[in-house]
Amino acid sequence: MDIIFREINPFDVWIWLKFSTIPSARERQYVEEVFNSWFYLGKLGAFNAENLQVQDTGLDISYFDYDSQGYKKSLLALMHNMGEFEYEGEWGRCWFDLGTSDAISLDILINGLTQLSEEYVTIEQLYIGGENADWPVEDSENNSHSFYDN
Repeated sequence: MDIIFREINPFDVWIWLKFSTIPSARERQYVEEVFNSWFYLGKLGAFNAENLQVQDTGLDISYFDYDSQGYKKSLLALMHNMGEFEYEGEWGRCWFDLGTSDAISLDILINGLTQLSEEYVTIEQLYIGGENADWPVEDSENNSHSFYDN
């Protein structure tokens, strides 16, 4: 899977997937579950790079003394909104307002989609940001770009 970053406004970003074939209903379900799960975690503040206590500890986490107040000591990192997933031929896309979530959120999405592509549905290309000339975002069914409430 090729990963291409284009111009990104984190408050108004489209994520595009190019599949090897037109995805089946089951393949669409897999893709949408990955994106929905990712969004829900982001909406709950899971992608907060200021509070990566376990990661920052290293390999030996046995008997690690986790600071339960660590999350409260960091700035909020919340995703704000997600549009509905759309498909056109071999393409899929979804709009997001990533809010104040940290860039680690994109790494986690890329990791998940990479494994999804290896095992369930072949994704040839993942575009983060920008627009496809042959499928303008003005044609989106997500006119208000709003699927979930803030």
